[in-house]
Amino acid sequence: MKSAISSTTTLLSSKNLSLKLHLNHSPFSRLPSFLFRSKSNSHLPSLLLRNNSTHNQKSQIHTPIMASSFMPEQARTPPALPLPVPPVTKFKIGLCQLSVTADKERNIAHARKAIEEAAAKGAKLVMLPEIWNSPYSNDSFPVYAEDIDAGGEASPSTAMLSEAARLLKITIVGGSIPERSGDRLYNTCCVFDSDGKLKAKHRKIHLFDIDIPGKITFIESKTLTAGETPTIVDTEVGRIGIGICYDIRFQELAIIYAARGAHLICYPGAFNMTTGPLHWELLQRARAADNQLYVATCSPARDVAAGYVAWGHSTLVGPFGEVLATTEHEEDIIISEIDYSLLEVRRTNLPLTKQRRGDLYQLVDVQRLKSDS
Repeated sequence: MKSAISSTTTLLSSKNLSLKLHLNHSPFSRLPSFLFRSKSNSHLPSLLLRNNSTHNQKSQIHTPIMASSFMPEQARTPPALPLPVPPVTKFKIGLCQLSVTADKERNIAHARKAIEEAAAKGAKLVMLPEIWNSPYSNDSFPVYAEDIDAGGEASPSTAMLSEAARLLKITIVGGSIPERSGDRLYNTCCVFDSDGKLKAKHRKIHLFDIDIPGKITFIESKTLTAGETPTIVDTEVGRIGIGICYDIRFQELAIIYAARGAHLICYPGAFNMTTGPLHWELLQRARAADNQLYVATCSPARDVAAGYVAWGHSTLVGPFGEVLATTEHEEDIIISEIDYSLLEVRRTNLPLTKQRRGDLYQLVDVQRLKSDS
């Protein structure tokens, strides 16, 4: 395809984030597009053949090119950070798959009860679904939106999350709620530590604008504004990258989080009855396996009478792409263990970071590059 041979392809961009995959010309233009063009024609993407003239002129020895000549460290710019030592090796995560109604006060009280139940079962990290305090609709977002920065009465949902985290001494990835900031609305996830402090705020970067004729049409950009910043946060249960629902479709964001040393990526999400059966588990396992880290998702429970019907199936996936825990579509609280020692095990089993072809491709974390300069 023509797009596969352009000199620079912009994969993901925003005010503060633009990921560029540098493709350079070589004689291998007829290879599949994922084998992008080589920086050096001397490095073939295959094994070199060498004749052994001393012993047998007919025999051929397959000699692998040294991995170092592939410049794997240059496949990420700036170079990937080493995986940090986490504050804990093992802990329990709680995924609260909640029913959501038009009653905001009820939704807040119901979420708090689920958080308390998960903590009582030993969860040190509790996660809520996408848009858990409001119906999922463009009509509802402006009505239910809260001023998170103002806090207090202006944001009763986050006030509850902060208090629950402080009282229960847990970390909360607070799903997402509609946020009002000036004259703009965002789909926003807040992360609170065990002191109740707001540690991070992620605004959904990729808005859910899709049209599948006869199945589903939803245009989030009618009311919402896209976020401009990837979010990675150090918590008492490790370094966590945050994405919201549609963000999971963009592997570049997950790669950025992995290169910044994430142990876990959390995606509160609400896939629908069309894309959910096909892609929900597939994307989670792909993000986890490709980046060799944990992926956790949390969906609202399914309500067939709602205007938007969620798929459900909240899930925890391990660094080998294995489903560790999941559920169906009803309300549920999943409790499962995360063991970070498996990250190094899997990265030793499959040493992908040492096998990348920095001589062929490069992913640029523009935000980090600018901050380092």
